[in-house]
Amino acid sequence: MSQDIRFCRSPGGTRLAYAVHGSGPPLIVVSCWLGHLQHDWESPVWRHFLDDLGAVSTLIRYDERGFGLSDWNVTDFSLGARLGDLAAIVAALGIGRFALLGMSGGSPVAMAYALAHPDRVTRLILYGTSNGRPWPATEEGRARDEAFRGLIKVGWAQDHPRFRRVFTSIFIPGATEEQMRWFDALQRMSTSTENALLSRSGRQAVDINDQLPRIRVPTLVLQALGDEAGSFAQGREVASLIPGARLVPLDSRNHILLADEPAWAVFLDEVRHFIEPDRRGGATDGLPVGSLSAREMDVLRLAAQGRSNDEIADALTLSARTVERHLSNVYSKLGLKGRSARTVAVAAFLRQAG
Repeated sequence: MSQDIRFCRSPGGTRLAYAVHGSGPPLIVVSCWLGHLQHDWESPVWRHFLDDLGAVSTLIRYDERGFGLSDWNVTDFSLGARLGDLAAIVAALGIGRFALLGMSGGSPVAMAYALAHPDRVTRLILYGTSNGRPWPATEEGRARDEAFRGLIKVGWAQDHPRFRRVFTSIFIPGATEEQMRWFDALQRMSTSTENALLSRSGRQAVDINDQLPRIRVPTLVLQALGDEAGSFAQGREVASLIPGARLVPLDSRNHILLADEPAWAVFLDEVRHFIEPDRRGGATDGLPVGSLSAREMDVLRLAAQGRSNDEIADALTLSARTVERHLSNVYSKLGLKGRSARTVAVAAFLRQAG
């Protein structure tokens, strides 16, 4: 399995990197605080997440403004700016409806988007979520936040990871030494010291908790009971505020679930069953046509003109077998099977083109 990395622009012109892989119904992962599309792809911390979710969905990820392969030269990390970035990714993909996964610091963005666009979001999945209130809200919380900010200022850019290891040990206390080294490296690789501080401030200012009862999207909340970077109580509060939301407690201390812990199998099984109706639905306006490669789009464009595989091969100077392989990839990415796959894929293409 490989990922396809592309770029688009936010409403304000910030360049955003996003990646697509897998097959099945579209599932967009809202960017979290730390991320790097390429580094995560090779990471023992994230690889199981990408492989397993890519096996049940067309998984779409992006690097947040100021992080990873997206532009670092930004100062606005507000909720409004981050919502604009998500909207730009959706527009670039050309998809109509999709499931949304918000984890950790990405959860408020996912909730706010679902609130504003209930017609676009088929399902909302939250993991390790905060409660959508400004933070820190207590003296103890403010003291802890000041300590974290000091660690970021002093140690983020240093060659030795001793200061970054503090964050690593909180996010994944159950990790192996190899996994911890990867996460240590991710912090420094993902962004600058200044952006780490600015983005943290932007997250702390989010205030949408009072709006959660207005969300009208099927919602699944998964929260680790012993999460040391978040709080089970916050996930429970969110689930109680969103009408009809279901809360699934997970037996883990890790903010990022690891491949070998039972909680990951529970998470994956819950998500797979939750998005299964999207797979069965077959609505062409929800198919991720924007996830196709340029060559796959070329093949589908000619198929939409009514050309046979041999005619497509002649037009693109390809072999008929290569055309068949491209079409097979198209059907797989769109989650299509059977005799109607070509017809539905063409209909999805024409819907986007129109």
